[in-house]
Amino acid sequence: MPRTLIFAAVALGLVAVPMARADDVNDATEKAMKQAAKSVAPFVVKIETSGGRETVGGGGGGGPGGPPAIRKGVGPTSGLVVDKDGYIITSTFNFANKPSDIFVTVPGKDRKVAKVVATDTSRMLTLLKADYTDLPVPPAFPKQNITVGQWSLAMGRSLDPEVTVVPGYSRGVISAVGRIWGKAVQTDAKVSPVNYGGPLAAIDGRVIGVLVPASPQGEGETAGVEWYDSGIGFAIPFEDVLKVVPRLKGGKDVGRGMLGFNPKEPGEEYNVPVTIGSIASDSAALKIGLKVGDVIVRIDGKPVPHYSALRHTLGPKYEGDAIDLVVTRDGKEMKFDKVVLGSANTAFAQPFFGILPMRDDPELGVEIRYVYPNSPAQVAGLKVGDRVMKIAPVGVPQLVAITGGRAQLAQVVRGLPVGMDLQVLVKRKKEKPDDKDKEETVKLKVGALNEELPEKLPMPSTAGKALEKPKATPAPGGPPKPPAGRNKPADEEKADEPKKDGDEKEKDDTPTGLLTDQVNKTNAREYWMYVPDNYDRNKSYGVIVWLHAAGKGGRDAKDMKKIWEDYCDSANFILIGPKSKKNEWTSTEAEEVVTTINAALKPYTIDRNRIVVHGMGIGGQMALYLSYHARDLVRGAAVSGAALPGPAKDNLPNQPLAFFLIAGDKDPLLKEIQDTVEKVKAKKFPAIYRQLKDFGKEYIDQKTLDELCVWLDSLDRI
Repeated sequence: MPRTLIFAAVALGLVAVPMARADDVNDATEKAMKQAAKSVAPFVVKIETSGGRETVGGGGGGGPGGPPAIRKGVGPTSGLVVDKDGYIITSTFNFANKPSDIFVTVPGKDRKVAKVVATDTSRMLTLLKADYTDLPVPPAFPKQNITVGQWSLAMGRSLDPEVTVVPGYSRGVISAVGRIWGKAVQTDAKVSPVNYGGPLAAIDGRVIGVLVPASPQGEGETAGVEWYDSGIGFAIPFEDVLKVVPRLKGGKDVGRGMLGFNPKEPGEEYNVPVTIGSIASDSAALKIGLKVGDVIVRIDGKPVPHYSALRHTLGPKYEGDAIDLVVTRDGKEMKFDKVVLGSANTAFAQPFFGILPMRDDPELGVEIRYVYPNSPAQVAGLKVGDRVMKIAPVGVPQLVAITGGRAQLAQVVRGLPVGMDLQVLVKRKKEKPDDKDKEETVKLKVGALNEELPEKLPMPSTAGKALEKPKATPAPGGPPKPPAGRNKPADEEKADEPKKDGDEKEKDDTPTGLLTDQVNKTNAREYWMYVPDNYDRNKSYGVIVWLHAAGKGGRDAKDMKKIWEDYCDSANFILIGPKSKKNEWTSTEAEEVVTTINAALKPYTIDRNRIVVHGMGIGGQMALYLSYHARDLVRGAAVSGAALPGPAKDNLPNQPLAFFLIAGDKDPLLKEIQDTVEKVKAKKFPAIYRQLKDFGKEYIDQKTLDELCVWLDSLDRI
């Protein structure tokens, strides 16, 4: 045989062996997967629903703030048997459309009506009960043995009417563990509404977890659904599911465990220690005696160097679970053993002093412009024209001088728990110009901010001295300065910085009137503005950010100017209207919109406590989205005909937020808007709701507009 043929034969032989082995491996793997699916099939329940909304997500109509609305499938979804007596676990997403009836079918059994027993709101799992007995429960794959790279099968009931047929499945691998703040495993198998609630199975037929939509940034039944079939899917480890089932069987929802505080720097996930900025009332933190300024350093023996580590450590915990906690206070370690975590529903309530301050006033202390009826300030005897000079908790010998104006007083009050007793040094208003100054100390109990709206507020609202320097310099070791950034109020931002020569001359050059066809050069975002012709740089101006309805794209500038011109002129507001890129709003535009707003406002004296996003329809939904995702800029959201697409975010003490929500009684979204009101109030945000008779998608009536104007003028209340 020629040498070349011998070499060729040898080469072919060497190649043939690996190819044969590869075929064997593929055949064996395929066989194992089919057997695994067949083994798990008897435990996979078919779930059918009737009634409810046709779409879920997107606030009933798509748009920014969450996943787009998706049409609820007409086919079955999946569940998994977790107890022999007819208990079935599934994804809460399967009931996001609020069905009127639920039916389940266990393989080999008759179809039954099922009832919701309870929901795990931390992992978005719902427990159902049907009239079955002696059901088989699948074996759990040990959580500690789940490893990255192992095979996984995402299974779910398809449109096949026969429940005895093996469920459809998609194969993949475990791509990560400890995801969604330690609560889930991740797979690259296709996971979507088709198999939410179904099992993620191992190749040996044991169940790794229950498939759910999930997101590290969002919460709620639809969070993460936008990632379906993307190669990023999540499952709650089945061991964890089985552990929580006994609690759910009691009929009470179970939520994530919370210490109940907000960090001093909420935007810093990795760079700073976890310092307590405020403490919620009736929280675990308050009950064990944690204080503002304490630093969390260890939980259950694990170091907590930053807020992300805290979220990973507490993420898997439920309310009622106990932890061992170590904090530092004044440089000394303090240990708290067996701390019982509270509920995520223990929302932070904004503390309330009860006054509306005079703006743009460089004098020492804070002059009172308005005292709210039945507020702590009124009960303590404070009156319009009085000046708050010093403040401290009862029992503290040295009061803190208010040398930083309303910004400092607001910051101090925001860090106090509701119910705390204060001592307040007040300089009384002079009855006659030549009267001597009279000071007295009063006691005041901090209240909780409510939705009370005055019928009318006294004028003027400003001392008109925003550019003047403070009358006194804080002593060394005095009160802390407010945090730097966009949320710094104008009277603090302008008054405590030296002004260059010629600053006053800029007043004549500042553009006023209706400014159309403006463009932010940074991102080519178009916008229009209305700046009052009587604009005065010595007064701080609030801002109304108008987010247009679908299809308007800035063509409503003249109409909005006509509606708001008189109010902007008299109450010192600037109106600005960013334009969407395609006459619709999407959440991806949020960052550009914020950049544009800040760039447009730069030449003006802006009161960062009174920046409001306002819109209707899809523009209102964008406003709601911005109110949560631009918390360092936005202080209020006034929306008409729009609803939150998901759960409300937490109330944060250092970034107060208020809502003015409007709906027409003929609006198709009426129910969703009413749900939004309940959501934000549950988180203890101050929220005013107005329902307009015989209104559908029209703009608001004059009476509601007048109330909205008062609300705008009162956003900087303390």
